[in-house]
Amino acid sequence: MGRTVEDVRPTLVILTALPVEYEAVRERLTGCEPLVHPSGTRVERGRLAGTEWHVALAQIGEGNQTAAIVTERLSTWLSPQALFFVGVAGGLKEEIRIGDVVVGTRVYAYHGGKQTPEGFYARPRAWDASHRLEQTARYALRGPRWRDRVHFKPIAAGEVVLNDAESDLADQIRRHYNDAVAIEMESAGVAHAAHLVGALDTLTIRGISDKADGAKHLADASGSQPLAAATAAQAAMAIIAELEPTVRRNAPDQREPSAPSVRYGGDHIDFRGGTFYGPVTGKVVRGPEVPGADR
Repeated sequence: MGRTVEDVRPTLVILTALPVEYEAVRERLTGCEPLVHPSGTRVERGRLAGTEWHVALAQIGEGNQTAAIVTERLSTWLSPQALFFVGVAGGLKEEIRIGDVVVGTRVYAYHGGKQTPEGFYARPRAWDASHRLEQTARYALRGPRWRDRVHFKPIAAGEVVLNDAESDLADQIRRHYNDAVAIEMESAGVAHAAHLVGALDTLTIRGISDKADGAKHLADASGSQPLAAATAAQAAMAIIAELEPTVRRNAPDQREPSAPSVRYGGDHIDFRGGTFYGPVTGKVVRGPEVPGADR
């Protein structure tokens, strides 16, 4: 049975949409325990070995709206120091191969616009990735292990599974969001919610599982989704391993212990929390008005 959060630890949140994404992350965590928000939202909180981090993992299903609501809810509930969306996506560029990883430097909400007899006029919304997380990712995903497999590029997020490279939607994205190299359905919601929260670092990490070109069923049948999900999870763990927790003021587990409630009468010398060397002249006052003063 799940339980609610009662303490504050160095915490990160990882959101996923699909079961294959969730399992790819979970198998890299240890000591997972279920936590249940009063609304019913469930996470499993585990540890990433070799780090101080406690990672709260959630599978939220598809869609930007749900992603936004859960991002805000978990931010308020768990007070994470950062939030990642880790999963799969479709590739939009020829050079982006199945199995590659895209770290989203910017997220486009591509559905905004105005349709007129003269054509479609884009009204884009965009959110840049957290500088702290992007820089950590660039540092962590270096060397031969990741060379030519990781792309730091923008991502387009909407409400449609794109599987036709010649469609009007594909053409719209090419014309108005030409630097986007991957497409998916959750990151705009996450980015918007993080913007409204005001102090939540977020980063999207996506493994490419298809090319959004009409052959998604063939890619899926080849096992591309588990491969892409595993590669994205591996990249996320490498980034988290390099990320240092920040010290939080006023966190419940970091506050100074409360001093006992003692009332003193008249002049007094307070020795609590220190040491005094030398003779002292004073008086001890007893009575109900100053409980504990002679102890």
